[in-house]
Amino acid sequence: MHTHIVTLALAFLLGSLPFGFWLGRLKGIDIRKQGSGNIGATNVGRILGRGWGYLVFALDFAKGWIGVWVAQKLGDPADLWVVAAGLFSVLGHVFTPWVGFRGGKGVATSAGVLLALTPLVGVLVAAVWGGAFLVSRIVSVASLLAATAFPLLVHQLDPNRPALQWAAWMLALLVWVRHRDNLTRLIQGKEKGFKKEKKP
Repeated sequence: MHTHIVTLALAFLLGSLPFGFWLGRLKGIDIRKQGSGNIGATNVGRILGRGWGYLVFALDFAKGWIGVWVAQKLGDPADLWVVAAGLFSVLGHVFTPWVGFRGGKGVATSAGVLLALTPLVGVLVAAVWGGAFLVSRIVSVASLLAATAFPLLVHQLDPNRPALQWAAWMLALLVWVRHRDNLTRLIQGKEKGFKKEKKP
């Protein structure tokens, strides 16, 4: 049990690292006071530039993937505890103590956890996200559709992993709850999207 607690604590601590906030500070900007106020990749990309947004996404993605990897290597290899470590990585990202427990929305870190736990589902969910974004050009729409596809695909492709199925529904619900402001803006027609740059 001691090993389990340490593993989950490490996963939470790793997930809690607020890279978006720290990179904003390096640029002299408090990302929490700009744009949507979120420290995730989308807001960072809008405020600091897309390159910085991509970097934050990669770092947040890595937190989730490494959290699962640490559990597989150092903790109990049983699926329940590996999945729990992935969940704790996402919770650390969303409720990071480094910035007053107000972290990101969990999409990038969940993607890292997903790819580590079930690569095929991870690839398919990424395809859903990409297709939705190409059509809508709105990150929140793509993220919500991908989050919804996650538990449905797990149910179909990993039916013998009850811990993963429960975690998938919990993560999907968490992403939806964290996007409640985006949902309000979508309903009001005020949600911002990324438009293709026009060639001169």
